[in-house]
Formats: sequence, C-alpha cells, structure tokens
Amino acid sequence: MPDVIKSYVRFVDTFNRRVGIFAMYLIFAMFAILLYSSLSKAFRLPANWTLESAQFTMAAYYMLGGAFAMQTGDHVRMDLFYGTWSARKRAIFDIVTSVALIVFLGFMLYGGISSTTYAIQFNEKSFTAWAPYMAPIKIVMTFGVFMMLAQSLSSLFKDIAELRGRPIA
Repeated sequence: MPDVIKSYVRFVDTFNRRVGIFAMYLIFAMFAILLYSSLSKAFRLPANWTLESAQFTMAAYYMLGGAFAMQTGDHVRMDLFYGTWSARKRAIFDIVTSVALIVFLGFMLYGGISSTTYAIQFNEKSFTAWAPYMAPIKIVMTFGVFMMLAQSLSSLFKDIAELRGRPIA
C-alpha cells in the first residue's frame, strides 16, 4: 500500500482510539445525571433537564464510541460462519460489507450535515419543558458519523492490504 494510505490508517486509528477512550467515560457522566435525577425526585425537587441531558450524553457516548468499537471489533457480528473462514475469505467478505457500510454512512453524513445546518440556521430547540438547543448534540452526532466513515475507509484499506498479503500494522 502507498505510504499516504498507511499514514491515513495510522492517523484515523490513533484519533478514533483517543476519542473512543474519552467517550467511554461519558457513561459515568450519564450515570451521575441519572443519580442526580433520582435524588432530586426523592427530595421532591425534580429537575426538568435531567432526562434529556442523559439522553444527549448517551447519544454522544455511542456516536463517538462507534468508530472505536469498529476498530477493535467490539461491534455485533453474526459469527456463525465468519469465525471458521480463512483470513483471505474474511478479508473478501469484509471488503464487500465495508463498501456497503461506506455508502450507508455517506448518506447518514449527508443527512447529519443537513440536519445540523438546519438546527444552527433556525436555532432549533427541543419540544420539551427544558427546550435545549439541538445544534450541539447534532454536531456531536454528525462528527461521530464522520469518524465511523473514516474508520470504515481505514478498515477497507486494511482488508485490501490483507487480501494482497501485506497487512498494515
């Protein structure tokens, strides 16, 4: 593989690993928000921002962690046949599925950019009592889709290199 592709793979893998490790800790932030929500309700002082904040934190958690999960192979995979295949056959199958994933994520990125642009342009707010602005979470989610797209390309390059018998380390 050309050096530029190897550099791309190393950069994307390193970046997504760092963001993914950061995202892992968002689960604790969500737990803290939900704990505060429970305690405030127990003392009859419920906050109207806790449920949506927990939902936004969870969305950031899985969108920012998605690329890292793809990189480490921690996503759900139907392993009925895949585990028994040779490395070459798995690489071929992964190339086909990576291309399909890249197309899907391309559409998701287009929709995310469109939705984020709308939220920024019109100061979109949630239709709840708290009514937070939607742009921040939409930006985070669109960035997460972009990271997954970049990781999918990285995985595609690694699978092609594996198929050629010269894996990218």
